[in-house]
Amino acid sequence: MRDLSGAIGYRDVALAVALVAVGAAISRFRRLDLEQDMLVATVRSFAQLLAVGYVLAFVFDGHGWLSAVLLAVMVVVAALTAGGRAKRVPGATIVAGVALGAATMGTLGVLTVLGIVPVDARTIVPLGSMVLSNAMASASLVMTGLRDDLAGNRREVEARLSLGQTSHEASLPWHRRALRTGMLPIVDNTKVVGLVALPGAMTGMILAGAEPLEAIRLQLVVMYMILGGNAFAAVVAGELTVRRLFTADHQLVRSLRRTPQ
Repeated sequence: MRDLSGAIGYRDVALAVALVAVGAAISRFRRLDLEQDMLVATVRSFAQLLAVGYVLAFVFDGHGWLSAVLLAVMVVVAALTAGGRAKRVPGATIVAGVALGAATMGTLGVLTVLGIVPVDARTIVPLGSMVLSNAMASASLVMTGLRDDLAGNRREVEARLSLGQTSHEASLPWHRRALRTGMLPIVDNTKVVGLVALPGAMTGMILAGAEPLEAIRLQLVVMYMILGGNAFAAVVAGELTVRRLFTADHQLVRSLRRTPQ
């Protein structure tokens, strides 16, 4: 049996593409019209990961100071993605950027200060990317959910405001619901970790030959880090979204007041 901790060549990668071909064949047979998207996804993933591989090799090879630059680029890309999903929120990209930056710095800062993880590029960059990829989804869910709920319940929100409530008080029920929506997926994943699926970090270590209990300890740290990062991102995104959807005089912004009922 082949040891997966050894080198996997491009020939092996090419052979694995056969699985994509199977998916494309199923799509064509079922008339799902996903063949082109699957082809684009396959080519893009290959090019992007290959490029990132060269960048990481350069950073890890004595250029650790670039890890901060690399994380900053990741935050920008993630913010653009999350902001694009929540484009109806004014300044969505800025909101997402602040939320994701807070999630990354907050989680990695706690782990490094407590001495749980070392301050080196080989550790900080992968962990930061895990936080970002998960927090990005939470931030966009909170932003879009809060905006849509406030728009859909505009009359009730305005009634609350007319009774003297502040924008934060008037939006509180929908603010809470948006936070729950943004955080529930990772909470549910954390509940069933190890029972439904073996997570990525743990699986990678086991395939590399690490002892299962050692891999589990790392995975626990990663899961708790991701859970905390999502909480940071959801709270910051929710707070900033409320501020973007109300004026300084505690009124809904014009775009929400024009939303049809």
